[in-house]
Amino acid sequence: MVMGESIISLSEFKSEASQLLARIRRSGEAIVLTQNGTATAVVHDIASFRKLEQGLLMLKLLVQGEADIRRNRLVGQRDVFNSLRKELERGKASLRGSVDGNGTHRR
Repeated sequence: MVMGESIISLSEFKSEASQLLARIRRSGEAIVLTQNGTATAVVHDIASFRKLEQGLLMLKLLVQGEADIRRNRLVGQRDVFNSLRKELERGKASLRGSVDGNGTHRR
């Protein structure tokens, strides 16, 4: 069992859902649900879930970056910032073109 998680049966979770959800929100610990003795689901509070999701996204970006380095798909910092500046200018120009003389957006 991982620190900060409990393992309970689905039937126990169903019968005590309100109390268990309150405990999850309060403690941030996860609960592993089992069916017929086999782990089948994990219940997290939303804040912990979002933090986990963000962590996994960061790991995915790191893996993609390392793969780019291995394949020598590199772009210099100056080139990246110049490209971003051009995109921002294009975005500002198109935004200026969609606003009328009163400062309201045209449709």
